[in-house]
Amino acid sequence: MEADAVRQAASPGTVGSISRQLTELGLPRGATVIVHSSLSRLGWVAGGAQAVVLALLDALGPDGTLVMPTHSRQLTEPADWGNPPVPESWWDVIRRETPPFDPQVTPTYFMGAVVECFRRFPGVLRSNHPTVSFAALGPLAERITAGHTLDDGLGEGSPLARLYELDAWVLLLGVGHDNNTSLHLAEYRAKAPKRYLRQGSPVTVDGERRWVEYRELADDTSLFKLIAADFATVTGKELVGPAGAGTARLMRQRDLVDFGARWLSSRVR
Repeated sequence: MEADAVRQAASPGTVGSISRQLTELGLPRGATVIVHSSLSRLGWVAGGAQAVVLALLDALGPDGTLVMPTHSRQLTEPADWGNPPVPESWWDVIRRETPPFDPQVTPTYFMGAVVECFRRFPGVLRSNHPTVSFAALGPLAERITAGHTLDDGLGEGSPLARLYELDAWVLLLGVGHDNNTSLHLAEYRAKAPKRYLRQGSPVTVDGERRWVEYRELADDTSLFKLIAADFATVTGKELVGPAGAGTARLMRQRDLVDFGARWLSSRVR
């Protein structure tokens, strides 16, 4: 994979070069931004994931707030697992023995090297949701991560809604909109029939480990690319430019969420 990254890049990406690219793309200094990323799609970067995080912080400056999803779907109900499934005889053991979610310790699951690096940065705060947490660093980090509700973890009680209130930006580094968690908030806000699932996770309650059940929306990420393509075409508000040897996409979260909610609502007419 590293050999592919070397072949992909005309020159190494660096903290300085990626920071300049993001500024030229239109990321404002002092902004609040939620970032989704794939290190391997940025070409070869000197310093790897650490350099990407430092580039983001450099572009934002000390008044900016950087946010990333730090999801841990390994802490979900094992009866629902399909990639791979586990034997039914394991389910009770998993529910009983899996360590509870710990914002400081629990690793992310298939979120990428940049996210795993960022969550360990000094001063980073992480919301207290066992499967769909978010990490943030900057002046608004506490406001964004506090009070994350267990039910509907990507809805109105989530950091996504706090980002909407703050008129944050969405930045996709080397990934497409199928990775864009802000569109889950659009799903919650759409005036369309919704189906909810019962989820379960190990958490700590009053100092004791417990397996708790809660509600989450049955999402449909297969629609996200269609929503985003129409958003870019209709509104012209998606900015596209280079990031390392890859592609960056930048937009205001409010614009995208509002468009996505209308788009999903229109499908039921």
